[in-house]
Amino acid sequence: MAKRKVDAEKRGFQARWEAEYMFTEVNGKPVCLLCGESLAVMKEYNLRRHHETSKKHTDKDKNMDTEQRLQKVEELKRGLKSQQALFTKAKSQSEAAVRASLIVAEEVAKSARPFTEGELIKTCMLKVCNAVCPDKRQLFSNVSLSRNTVAERVDQLSTDLKEQLVRKGKDFIAYSLAVDESTDTSDVAQLSIFIRGLDSSLSITEELLALRPRHGTTTGQDLYEEVSRCANALGKTRGIDDRPAMCGHTSGLVARMRERMQEQNATGELTAHHCIIHPESLCGKALKMEHVMSTITRAVNFIRARGLNHGQFKAFLEVRWLSQGKVLQRFFELREEIGLFIESKGKDTTEVRDENFLCEMAFLCDITSHLNVMNLQLQGRGRVISDMYSTVQAFKTKPSLWEMQIRKENLSHFPSCETMKEKLSTAVFPIDVESAPPNLQMELIELQCNDTLKEKYERVGAAEFARFIPDTMAELRIQAAQTLSMFGSTYLCEQLFSLMKLNKTPHRNRLTDQHLHSILRISSAQSLTPNIDELVQKMRHHQVSGSEK
Repeated sequence: MAKRKVDAEKRGFQARWEAEYMFTEVNGKPVCLLCGESLAVMKEYNLRRHHETSKKHTDKDKNMDTEQRLQKVEELKRGLKSQQALFTKAKSQSEAAVRASLIVAEEVAKSARPFTEGELIKTCMLKVCNAVCPDKRQLFSNVSLSRNTVAERVDQLSTDLKEQLVRKGKDFIAYSLAVDESTDTSDVAQLSIFIRGLDSSLSITEELLALRPRHGTTTGQDLYEEVSRCANALGKTRGIDDRPAMCGHTSGLVARMRERMQEQNATGELTAHHCIIHPESLCGKALKMEHVMSTITRAVNFIRARGLNHGQFKAFLEVRWLSQGKVLQRFFELREEIGLFIESKGKDTTEVRDENFLCEMAFLCDITSHLNVMNLQLQGRGRVISDMYSTVQAFKTKPSLWEMQIRKENLSHFPSCETMKEKLSTAVFPIDVESAPPNLQMELIELQCNDTLKEKYERVGAAEFARFIPDTMAELRIQAAQTLSMFGSTYLCEQLFSLMKLNKTPHRNRLTDQHLHSILRISSAQSLTPNIDELVQKMRHHQVSGSEK
């Protein structure tokens, strides 16, 4: 015979039990008004037994008549409601205090401040409260912002972001990893791994997957094991963007991943490429104008090396002549003034006044300006690799145009050279269908003939356009997801290392690996935000279960 279940009996609280047994119903459970205990089962026998045998009860209510008992019940119920209201208010204030500490901890992490800043913030909060709303001081006092609390909150926020990322990762239909390595102020090698993935709706998520300290060796096998551990929860990778040292033919990270895929007979494709920005940054070195830069460097160092020279030069020009990243442009614009100033200091100015040198400097200034424009187009978050590739390809076609124009003495794209001269006398969807894979050819023809999609592409760009590809073009959607999921550079890794240097300084070199990881996960988060309300609820449930134990 099956065991009876209490829930199946649908027992409900009866109003007469209030006067007879001094019980009331709270959240579906019978609660004794005399001692405050609650019973697990809504059964009259249990209520009667508790009322008659509990040692916590007095004998006063046994001699009351019905009216007196009803009055007593109402009095006790008002008292219980008052206690519940106080408890609810206290719980609400406690949750608000926890929420506030999480919010402050997130800002501390994002601003690269030490955990002890929380104590300073609380001191300021209390002083502001005393001046603005002194009656609320206790609420502010309840917010815990000690060093240990801020450190704990940062770890909780980081864990929440990681859990969100893992949940999203389960739905990725394509994704890639960006891997790079750098050392912190304690000479600890830090391996950063970013993930860029797309779900079935082709929405992009781009976040820090892990930051792994390498206290021992950093061989290809070590890197492979670390990346594998991080990616195991998400499946196979579409591509990896890394630094050249990781791409050894036999022992590098990529080689080991390909070997592993062959061992597992994996059908997916592993695409590996170097950061697009890195080879672009080498273009400037191919110009072979070190002699121009060395002369400019000597002049700049002479002006900057001595405070008196620098101050006199600023007073002489009445402008801030050196702006970061624009030294060449500033030097060319102020070439006459720089020559006069150096000459006034008794230095030889023959080289900086030479016409050939000035023409070379003008050309270097213009071509560097073009390179800088392209470099800015390649940097930043959310860049689509196809757009980055198109930017590089477009730049590669420009020198031919420039050469023809220069031969015709057309310097419209070289304003600095034009200055020296005066002083001295593309289509949408351009795809070859025949060369495309057979599984894409029919859908490509439909895409090229769809004027609505063409207009949409022009309006929203490559990154957003993929979301508008109809479900009937399933192969194109998969191809778009795989392309959009790929990192074009290790920009995010380099940006993370800059944040790492801001956080782990010589004055803060005892920061633990776990805390550093948590801080950088929070400060680098872009697609995800910490779910503070959910964290507060988890902590409240944890406290309740702990108190019940």
